Amino acid sequence: MIADQLILDKENTKTTYKEDSKSEDPRRSIVKSISWRIIGTIDTVIISWLVTGTLKLAFSIGVVELFTKMILYFFHERMWNKIKWGK
Repeated sequence: MIADQLILDKENTKTTYKEDSKSEDPRRSIVKSISWRIIGTIDTVIISWLVTGTLKLAFSIGVVELFTKMILYFFHERMWNKIKWGK
């Protein structure tokens, strides 16, 4: 059912990069990415605080997580750019 919808949607909606770039300003995407990363880091800090009971340790974990997840996401995107499936 979901696979059928994905296939049908792909067949019925052929868009180019130029058309898609008009749907959302790149600056909006950057702000959304930053805001999502902030939410994710706050979540990690809260969970770390609940698990460890130490706010200083929780913030340390949050800061490390902030940078490691950005780096991992970068390489994740680069690898997906090499995969032709769905393009």
